[in-house]
Amino acid sequence: MKALVFDSSLQVVEMPIPVPESGEALIRVLAAGICRTDSEIKRGYMKYRGVLGHEFVGVVEKASNTYLVGKRVVGEINCVCGRCVYCKMEMSRHCVNRTVLGIQDRPGAFAEYTTLPETNLHLVPDGIHEDVAVFTEPLAAAFRIVEQLSILADDRIVVLGDGKLGQLVAQTLWLYSKNIVCVGRHRWKLDLLSRLGIATALNTDTLEGRADVVVEATGTPAGLQRALALVRPEGTVVLKTTCAEGFQMDAVGAVVNEVRILGSRCGPFRPALEALAMGTIETRPMVSECYPLTDALRAMTRAEAPDVMKIILHM
Repeated sequence: MKALVFDSSLQVVEMPIPVPESGEALIRVLAAGICRTDSEIKRGYMKYRGVLGHEFVGVVEKASNTYLVGKRVVGEINCVCGRCVYCKMEMSRHCVNRTVLGIQDRPGAFAEYTTLPETNLHLVPDGIHEDVAVFTEPLAAAFRIVEQLSILADDRIVVLGDGKLGQLVAQTLWLYSKNIVCVGRHRWKLDLLSRLGIATALNTDTLEGRADVVVEATGTPAGLQRALALVRPEGTVVLKTTCAEGFQMDAVGAVVNEVRILGSRCGPFRPALEALAMGTIETRPMVSECYPLTDALRAMTRAEAPDVMKIILHM
């Protein structure tokens, strides 16, 4: 099979079709979305080497659960042991022995085939197109915020970042509070949210007052400091960004203002799939370009260009 591999450089290579271990399914990948994390891995994030990609939709070709065979699926990316202290505390996303699809010790989905534990798989409703289904994993990450925080209808929320994750977070939190603004650098990206009725502002605009919740999704090391400047005392900053460079912050200001800083990572797939099926989250305008896996090097380059949003690989 063909696969996009990172090992000090990016290459599309031929490699054997993976053999699923006990309890795992073999999945023929239909489409996969390029995430900012994939680009950060090239810069040293997680020190990962191997097949990239973790946002995908595919068809199960082999599984011990025969009901899954032939079904379209998406998959949770954390593969856990079920035995460690965090698994026993029902905090399996923090399993100390976990592997993570295309990110940590597990080959990813930028390939014609991948494997995942059958328990990680979720069936994709018939009405969801492949190019929409690839948004399930990042949309689940947006829904993680409302698992962690009680968002009130009158909460003032600022989302920093007009990229793919920022857009999904803004749409998700808008379902809970209409008092939300997404701040970004690109008017054309913000317009995608404006058309949905979500308030937007450019980085250069002045925001009046301070927010109850600020979500940092800029993908930049400076994002946390901006978030701390916008949140009210005893408010919450939600960190969604992962970047190889890390963060800088005014710790004194965070302490004096008693700001809660909340890391937020992977989230629940079921509400994400329901939102995509019902159309309460709109992702289609975010798809800029699609490429075959054979042209994955160009696709990865285009994914970092300022004039695109989501790039999708078709297998």
